[in-house]
Amino acid sequence: MYEDLKQKLIDAGRVLYSEGLGDYVAGHVSLRLPDNPGRFLMKPAGIGLEEMNQNNIITVDLDGMKVEGVSNRHNEVFIHSEILRARPDVNSVVHAHPLHTVAFSTLGKELRAVGNDATVFHGGVPVFSETTDLITTKERGKALAETLGKRPVAILRNHGIAATGASVQESVWMSLKIERACQMQLLAENAGGPKLFVKDEDVADKQKKSLRQDLYDNAFDYALRKFRRTYCACCLDKEDVVAPSTFKASPGG
Repeated sequence: MYEDLKQKLIDAGRVLYSEGLGDYVAGHVSLRLPDNPGRFLMKPAGIGLEEMNQNNIITVDLDGMKVEGVSNRHNEVFIHSEILRARPDVNSVVHAHPLHTVAFSTLGKELRAVGNDATVFHGGVPVFSETTDLITTKERGKALAETLGKRPVAILRNHGIAATGASVQESVWMSLKIERACQMQLLAENAGGPKLFVKDEDVADKQKKSLRQDLYDNAFDYALRKFRRTYCACCLDKEDVVAPSTFKASPGG
């Protein structure tokens, strides 16, 4: 059941991994069920983002309880459940630990429009700083959702990101864009600090060009094709590569 949605989640994990947002078995992505919005599909604990298959993806409810699947859920499930509860416009959430974004979060600086990527986030990126620990309770998940507000991405200081979208393609796009934006500003900071920025009058036009579902789809499909050219994707489809029976309970996120 939900084979098409599971395949989309599988593809999202492969894209995130191939674009450098993997962190061993940490990090996760979710996708709300369109016919049951109180439940969502999610990557299980104990495997890498690129190792999801039709048999190991789990189904979770908005209380963070696993309701279907043989694999363990992530302890940080509440990032997903509480954001999806608070944001009916959101259908997919990505939590990852992008290297440059985490490094940027330690500077205590505002993300500025150094290049095109950051114009997506014009108006500010909220930073969750209530804790730098894992989001392992409903209370912390709710606090993160409140920090996120109506924005597409929140940075978890010294930790990672929570990126959202109406589609899984959009949440992946936002994940990739925030990492590139932070990387670009870090480069400028290292060269003495940015002094010139995207003109304010250009931001709105740049956003119109960047915030489009067809662009999310095209970028997602391109990255997936790149993954398939680079990795043996056919091997990752075999059940014995990531058999659920081999998973071990993990305290990690």
